[in-house]
Amino acid sequence: MQHPPHDEVTPKTPPVGLPFSSLPEKNQSPATNTAGDPGLYGPDDSSHTTPKPLISFILATHNRARVLLHTLERIAACGLAPREYEILVVDNSSTDGTAELLRRRTPLVRLIALERNRGSCAKGLATPHARGEFVVFLDDDSYPLYGSVQHMVRHFGQDPSLGAAGFVVRLPDGARECSALPNVFVGCGVGFRRTVLNAVGGLDVSYFMQAEEYDLSFRLIQAGYHVRTFDDLHVMHLKSPAARSGRQKALYDTRNNLALAATYLPAPWHREYLRDWRQRYGWLARLADADRAFQDGCVLGLARGYFRRWTKPQLRFNDQTTRNIFGIDLIESAMARLAAQRCAHILFADLGKNIFPYYRAATMSGLRIVAIMDDRFAGNNRRYREIPIVNRARGLGLGADAIVVSNSSPIHARITELELRSKTDLPVYRWHGRFDFEPPGDLAPVRKPPQPQAPPAITA
Repeated sequence: MQHPPHDEVTPKTPPVGLPFSSLPEKNQSPATNTAGDPGLYGPDDSSHTTPKPLISFILATHNRARVLLHTLERIAACGLAPREYEILVVDNSSTDGTAELLRRRTPLVRLIALERNRGSCAKGLATPHARGEFVVFLDDDSYPLYGSVQHMVRHFGQDPSLGAAGFVVRLPDGARECSALPNVFVGCGVGFRRTVLNAVGGLDVSYFMQAEEYDLSFRLIQAGYHVRTFDDLHVMHLKSPAARSGRQKALYDTRNNLALAATYLPAPWHREYLRDWRQRYGWLARLADADRAFQDGCVLGLARGYFRRWTKPQLRFNDQTTRNIFGIDLIESAMARLAAQRCAHILFADLGKNIFPYYRAATMSGLRIVAIMDDRFAGNNRRYREIPIVNRARGLGLGADAIVVSNSSPIHARITELELRSKTDLPVYRWHGRFDFEPPGDLAPVRKPPQPQAPPAITA
């Protein structure tokens, strides 16, 4: 097998975003600096007579060869014929022999071997080389369950405005994962039309990790496409241990989320969300003993976000798009109905990432928020704006007429609702979550999916 020329790894689409992508390594955009990358290895598909696959699966990996091989085996069992798909793997400078193992054990996989780690967003470097009509992003420890990809293709065929088809993310214990906003997909299982993905600029490699799904979802929505999660699309996510530190996560969480708010949200919304998210990620960083990383993330995120705000005003949402994405109109109308029922004092449950519309709507409706119940953030006399944050046991002892689940994440909101209904007779209102499900634990019996097999041992 011959190796393609080195310049084949140069992205064919213009990079989106700014530098700071590889911090704390270098302040240089990886999307434009491919010097030193070994190249794209795999079957020779340069011939125009080679049939193009229907699906291009794209994964990024780093030092998890055993997990990756297991994922590749599971992809082969997803229900597609071998001629219908291709797999592209971006190896983030692994030191466990991942690249050589793939060349030896899986010669049909197309490998992009990088000389330095570019995070989970390195998937974006493979997109220009994808040949399928549809692109599916996976993690190196997630794979589609049987038949889901065929359903995904059907959904795209039925809706020309569909920009991203999100998969329901299942965990081995029966739990599920989802984004903090209903209109944002989870990066370990999502499909796109390749032409649309390329048209909006692809996955922004400069995010490195954390919140890149929000950026791509926002660009798709801004371009006029819909982002939806479908109940008949499923991926299994093994949640294998990752070699990321609490400080690294705090840095990128803070940097990327602040950049998102400053880039996309119009005034006055961007100021409110910047205030909220600085507080949120500051508290999360404190839990991880990562205060310095949080401070660095604030500086870099605000610099990045406001630079893009000034130089790329076309990215900024209008007011109605902001209301749609963050569910503001839904929350305001529901809160007004609650006030009309002569409910005067309410408890919030969960300091969600999208809590501001709940706070604003309650204030506009004349409702008094007694407290916010959140065990993770309670303590140290913390307050959200002027509202005390207390643990759930204390909150349920305070006088209130009703509880509002102040969390827009469908799955987390549903879990909070069920937990509260088992502990109080107060009415509990949940306004996000278009599907119900049986969560793990003691709240309801769980019909677990088939348990994933353990990854196979690597043999020489």
